[in-house]
Amino acid sequence: MVANPQDSLLEYYGRVRATTLDLCRTLEPEDTVVQSMPDVSPTKWHLAHVTWFFERFVLEVFDARYERFNNQYGYLFNSYYYSAGQMHARPERGFLTRPTLADVVAYRAHVDAAMRSLLQRRADDAALYERTVLGLNHEQQHQELLLTDIKHVFSCNPLRPAVNAALKTAAASGHDTYTFVDGPTGMHRIGAAGGGFCFDNETPRHDVLLHPHRIGTRLVTNQEFREFIDDGGYCNSNLWLSDGWSTINERGWNRPLYWAEDLESEFTLGGQRDIDAHAPVCHVSFYEADAFARWAGARLPTEFEWEIAAAKESLHGNFLESGCWHPMAGSGKQFFGDVWEWTSSSYLPYPGFVPLLGSLGEYNGKFMCNQMTVRGGSCVTAADHIRASYRSFFYPDARWQFLGIRLAKDGIQ
Repeated sequence: MVANPQDSLLEYYGRVRATTLDLCRTLEPEDTVVQSMPDVSPTKWHLAHVTWFFERFVLEVFDARYERFNNQYGYLFNSYYYSAGQMHARPERGFLTRPTLADVVAYRAHVDAAMRSLLQRRADDAALYERTVLGLNHEQQHQELLLTDIKHVFSCNPLRPAVNAALKTAAASGHDTYTFVDGPTGMHRIGAAGGGFCFDNETPRHDVLLHPHRIGTRLVTNQEFREFIDDGGYCNSNLWLSDGWSTINERGWNRPLYWAEDLESEFTLGGQRDIDAHAPVCHVSFYEADAFARWAGARLPTEFEWEIAAAKESLHGNFLESGCWHPMAGSGKQFFGDVWEWTSSSYLPYPGFVPLLGSLGEYNGKFMCNQMTVRGGSCVTAADHIRASYRSFFYPDARWQFLGIRLAKDGIQ
């Protein structure tokens, strides 16, 4: 299923690929080669990797006439598909000054021309359709990564440049007191229900048992997190998991990533700006989210509590024709499209999970260890990825993504 039912697959392909380049229009070539930490990939690498994905997993599978743009690019731009070949070390992607950005753009054009020809010739091929849609959803995930990564790169620049002031930010959470509502209890079904695209880690749909609980009606704000800081939250070992306490002391953390030392301003995609007290706190690790919840006399929701609550919310707002960056809010309760929300659930396969066949089975299944599940999508998540069943995952010390907090409590009122 394409993002807009009125689109043909060819139109969908063109729109997604054009959006990726459009996100780079404010960048200079020098911006696209920097890798500011091992978790960050250079913009140029993202542009090439998503292109290699179509070359390796679509064109080389479905088009016997296809000729590679450069035989070395498979090694340079493979990410983690070991069954597809060896790859350049992730922490060293910033060393790849060559190929140039112009070479990568030419590579994209070469693959796009071959893909358009293939999709026109085999418009009725169901397997090709399915694989192409997976590739497009993969590219949309990298559009999000591209923005979070370039934000980190720019944050390391003393000039504090803006990536793009026009990009959406998380909406204000409101001025009201933080409140909780009773969540559903008993047996409920979660997971992708069918009828559209989903990633394999959203399947299979299955039953979960929810115990009595309450869930927060909105996200935690910057002001509320500031109160945690002012109350000595980063100095109180009783609030922290052991690994979290070790991490914040080893790394010197005493505030969210991108907050200035005076706690008055933060670095954003639009440059340095005053902190909005009523916007959701963002760029906090699982350890910080868990410590805040403990300080607030609460906990983080499980991913199952979150999904059932979110599924009851309707998605509002008109998508832009580009399909990616329009504000979204679930009845004002912020389940969708502001910040990824940490849950207390380890990232694990669902009962009966079956990964994709072949190399693509490495896409999700191999990462189901030592990471925590996040839900909801962020302000830079593609709009057509926003759904209650959508899962992502990060290590508990991750902060460079748009990661925030919703609270929960045991019991009912």
